[in-house]
Amino acid sequence: MSALFNQTDRTTPRRSKDRIDYAKAPAYQILDEALFCDVAFVGPGGSPQVIPTFHARLGNTVYLHGSTGSSLGLAAKEGFDVCLTATVVDGLVYAKSWFHHSMNFRSVIVHGKATLVTDAHDNWLAMRALIERMSIGRSERSREPNQKEGAAAAIIALPLEEASVKARSGPPVEDPEDEDLPYRNGVAEVTTVVSGRL
Repeated sequence: MSALFNQTDRTTPRRSKDRIDYAKAPAYQILDEALFCDVAFVGPGGSPQVIPTFHARLGNTVYLHGSTGSSLGLAAKEGFDVCLTATVVDGLVYAKSWFHHSMNFRSVIVHGKATLVTDAHDNWLAMRALIERMSIGRSERSREPNQKEGAAAAIIALPLEEASVKARSGPPVEDPEDEDLPYRNGVAEVTTVVSGRL
């Protein structure tokens, strides 16, 4: 298996090309670290929609949790094109000018066709992976879904085939004429902390 995603028109940036990476390992790491993702798709009637949702990765597939009655769940029955993004913010970048303020971040963008998981065993594995993302071993410390709950949940699969990573790191960029300005600059680190595991 290749260690890189194939570059496509949809994953080729128009700007900041130096921040793009097609390696699978950092994409997997970001997806595993980000607490949620956003899924964009064209909904009923041609209306664009973006849904924030919980996700889990098993191998080269991202699984999304939804409801069978939601726009996401209904669209998945036919299979539909989506764009998924997940981002981890690592720092707020303070510059001496407004223009150069930024963020240090790692993000992954995935394009592909999402489908509803219909195989009972695959559905169970994906649901278990979603619970395990919250806390390792949590699936053993909570009740499995009953028949009614299972019927109401939609598990959606998105293969990781067309994806790219975009990231920024490091200190602020300053224009030479701004170096002597009397303003403070630097990076304030950002971390996500889960205060307890149940």
